[in-house]
Amino acid sequence: MHAMPLILEDYLNYMDTIKGISPNTIREYFFDLRTFFRFLKIRYKLVDRNTPIEEIQIDDISMELISKINIQDLHAFISYADKNRENGNFAKSRKVASLKSFFDYLHNKVGVISKNPAAQLEFPKTDNRHPVYLTLEECEKLLNTILKNKNKIFRKRDYAIVILFLNCGLRLSELSSINLNKIKDDTLTVVGKGNKERTIYLNESCISAINDYINVRPKDALDDQALFLSMRKQRMSNRAIQHMIDKYLKQAGFDTSIYSTHKLRHTAATLMYKHGNVDIRALQEILGHESVSTTQMYTHIDDERLRQAVNSNPLSNVKPRLNKD
Repeated sequence: MHAMPLILEDYLNYMDTIKGISPNTIREYFFDLRTFFRFLKIRYKLVDRNTPIEEIQIDDISMELISKINIQDLHAFISYADKNRENGNFAKSRKVASLKSFFDYLHNKVGVISKNPAAQLEFPKTDNRHPVYLTLEECEKLLNTILKNKNKIFRKRDYAIVILFLNCGLRLSELSSINLNKIKDDTLTVVGKGNKERTIYLNESCISAINDYINVRPKDALDDQALFLSMRKQRMSNRAIQHMIDKYLKQAGFDTSIYSTHKLRHTAATLMYKHGNVDIRALQEILGHESVSTTQMYTHIDDERLRQAVNSNPLSNVKPRLNKD
């Protein structure tokens, strides 16, 4: 267990057991808040300014100190993250989210502070960058690269993995955790963020690829329920799947500093939106996004569809009738 003040431990336990937040997200909250408390001790001159921030202990942070924190301290921390740690907008936004969640807990959930200093804390302006994705032709190129693998078991396994990524928009952790007993006919149940279950509907290519792999999947697996098995017949880890995807991306000629497993999720969402006329709310459900605002980044990807939408207006061809007078 990390050395931390009791109130921080209580908060993280609350996020885990009451809110059901994923372990990865809780770990990120802890890292952000640990950095914040370390920064605070420097700002309040509680440690020597020359002490490396990674060496500053936070287990002595008291409620008395926490109750003194104000919005200026929070702004100073985000500025520090920007200038001293070279955090981009995504990392700064996550730190803002961590602070807002922590102080909301202190003020509204357990009532140990009289006012919430993070109530007016704003998120940094985002770049609104378009998601990176593979085109339909590039997807076919990647799949054809996998089919060149001479090992039948790994060829069918890897093909099924990529087909699921490209068709269903699964997160890496969702794909690696697939169990055989969660596949029923054309449906797959996965556990997403916050331990929330959702149903994925499998199309013909997914069903075919999964069945092809199951037919050659080792029968003496060490994890008898894991769908995708490693060479050692254990459940494939996230890292193993990432490594496998990187290998095929490189073989297909793609830059792995740009493309990744998460970009395959972006690809699925983009293709569904561009070619499937999928409603934004349906896409939100498929991807397991908590907020539709997250899904909306896929609505900015295709200017041609916007042009066609405007041109489809029944008034698009109306011309003014000039009065002869």
